[in-house]
Amino acid sequence: MKKYLFLNALFVIIALNVFGQQKKVVLDKIIAQVGDNIILKSEIDQGVNQYKNAPNAENLPADLDCQILQNQIMRKALAIQAQRDSLPFSEDEVEAAFQQRVRYFMGMYGSKEQVEKASGMTIDQMHDNLLPDLREQILAQKMQSKITQDVTITPAEVQSYFNQIPKDSLRFYESQFEANEIIIYPTPNKDVVDLIKSQLEGWKKEVETGKANFTSLAKLYSDDPSVKENGGQFSMNREDDKGRFDPDFMAAAFRLREGQISPVIKSQFGYHIIQMVSRAGNDAIIRHILKIPPVTDVEIKAAISRLDSVRNLLVTNKLTFAAAFSLYNDNKDAKFNAGAITGGSPYNPITPFTIDEMQDKDLATLLPTMKVGDYSIPQVFTDNNGRKAVRIVYLQSRTEPHRENMNDDYSTIQASALAYKQQMAMNKWLTAHMKDFYIQIDPAYGHCSELEAWMKNTEDRVEHYSSSSIK
Repeated sequence: MKKYLFLNALFVIIALNVFGQQKKVVLDKIIAQVGDNIILKSEIDQGVNQYKNAPNAENLPADLDCQILQNQIMRKALAIQAQRDSLPFSEDEVEAAFQQRVRYFMGMYGSKEQVEKASGMTIDQMHDNLLPDLREQILAQKMQSKITQDVTITPAEVQSYFNQIPKDSLRFYESQFEANEIIIYPTPNKDVVDLIKSQLEGWKKEVETGKANFTSLAKLYSDDPSVKENGGQFSMNREDDKGRFDPDFMAAAFRLREGQISPVIKSQFGYHIIQMVSRAGNDAIIRHILKIPPVTDVEIKAAISRLDSVRNLLVTNKLTFAAAFSLYNDNKDAKFNAGAITGGSPYNPITPFTIDEMQDKDLATLLPTMKVGDYSIPQVFTDNNGRKAVRIVYLQSRTEPHRENMNDDYSTIQASALAYKQQMAMNKWLTAHMKDFYIQIDPAYGHCSELEAWMKNTEDRVEHYSSSSIK
């Protein structure tokens, strides 16, 4: 069955195109026009390259450029129709979408400064570049929703859709896992903590008296893994970044005046001193130095013993996992998802996940050895912030490797069937309304079967206007 590049998927690619626009295009070509809006060849080339460079870029259609151009034309036509129909729309939606993109990029690159470095432009420049596309994207999505809002799918239609898929094209599913963990951090020795606090207080005084530079000290001594890239400096927003930062750390940062350095602050990651670089309302740029107190084998063994006792309560059904998680888990980042383990990346988590989608190699080795309902013995590991920790893992579910079928994968097939039916509704609407739009397409794309009806519409318009002028 033909693979469709649905509008929503393309919207994501287009929204990320800001990173492909750093190099100025000296020569470009207009290959299509929809109303007053043009489509450049460079835009199609960027879309093709981003699909090809995306993770798991397999089995891409040979006419990828045709499908991307078709979707670009559809998007612009839908946006025009949304404005004609006066669909509810506000610039606040566009601004919110832009802020969402910025947060996505910051999650990917680590800080505002790294985003600007990677894109080759300031956040304000990104704003100016992205807003027209985002505005058009939101309008098109609203029109798409209006067209497809009444499209539903029946079980018989799902079965029919599945029956049309060639057997050799059915997806093969590896084993997928759903698992949770309880993490506790060994308590470091008090003398070690006092020594670290004393070091941080000493560095604070050195900066305040002009004997040292905060950034230089951060690069030399901070235990923050990202310090090599950002020198201990990053941006934060008091409202938008509540989930990204430790609440005690954020509260301490926003108590500071510009240039001021905090006293020693404890967070879930360790101990910090924070310097406020600049602040405008809820936006701030700060620097910090993080020190993580080392723990000894004695302290690790104490944590193992504690979690082993928790495991015994779980195994003997004297405590549920949810209750144990609530009572004993030290990982504040996991409190809203009950310790769910995910695959993928921090900014694109996946669950259920396959072993190949696991970033944590220790878990990738452990999970295949467990049975559903098992609780692992306590495992010592190092977290993403460089802290020694101990965890127990609970395996909720595990699927067997299998070829796609209606029994095991009905919900996935149903979603695909519905998306296909919605796409057909979109195509039907566009075919019926294409004469309502002024559309011109470069004849060089005459080989694109997807654009045949649009090209015919262009030819009919040319003939119509030619005959009218002769008369």
